[in-house]
Amino acid sequence: MKNLKSKNFIIHFILISTALLSIFPFLWLTSTSLKGVNEDIFAYPPNIIPTDFTFANYINVWGKVNFMGYFWNSVIVAALTVILNLVLSSLAAYPLARMKFWGKKVIFFAILATIMIPFQAIMLPVYIITLKLHLIDSVNNVMGYIGLVMPFAVSAFGIFLMRQAFLKIPKEVEEAAIVDGCNVFQMFVRVVMPMVKPTLAVLAVFTFIGSWGEFLWPSIMLTKDSMYTLPVGINNLQGMFSSNWRFIAAGSIISTIPIIIFFLAMQKYFISGENDGAVKG
Repeated sequence: MKNLKSKNFIIHFILISTALLSIFPFLWLTSTSLKGVNEDIFAYPPNIIPTDFTFANYINVWGKVNFMGYFWNSVIVAALTVILNLVLSSLAAYPLARMKFWGKKVIFFAILATIMIPFQAIMLPVYIITLKLHLIDSVNNVMGYIGLVMPFAVSAFGIFLMRQAFLKIPKEVEEAAIVDGCNVFQMFVRVVMPMVKPTLAVLAVFTFIGSWGEFLWPSIMLTKDSMYTLPVGINNLQGMFSSNWRFIAAGSIISTIPIIIFFLAMQKYFISGENDGAVKG
């Protein structure tokens, strides 16, 4: 019993220490955003609690740059990316999980193999294709949004996650739906999809976080300030304010709020859906 308590204490100590180390950068960022001009943000040891406390950094960032425009651009891009991933990943995963056809396993493993290819390795050909199709913001804003979203409209991770969720559904459910007169599409929409809502929530959270924080692709594709997403707009603050880290920190904190809200909204589905990826296929 004593050994068990000691073991639990060590485990909890390691977990708490790891959590504190992980959250420290966020605390330092929050502290920096609340410090006034008379306080040294690079003091050592770092001063987490501001002595010159102020909200002026948030007000200045919001008022002096097109922060609301950056925000809505990120919302549009993230929302489109999430919707397309949920729809296309589900449509691709369902036949891989529930239908029988020649080469199914080969196709599935080929899709999984693409996870090992970083986006940077294919970025140049994707950019050329996007350029040839005129999916850039210099044509018009709609094309700019399409150019930002299309390379991330579906992912191998999303297909894998949805396939694992579909494998958990009993075949008897589909057979009963067919007996009741449903065709394949009706069964997919009305019966199967409502049963995998937790997994859809998990995919939505991961896709939203990835799209919201994407910097490399938008920084290459966007040429208009009015089309900047939040990561690109915040990076632009370095030149605009000569690397005023208080403003940059305030902008970064504001940009994390939608991620927190989205995660909290999906939290009730997240825990149960996260386990679907562990099902043996």
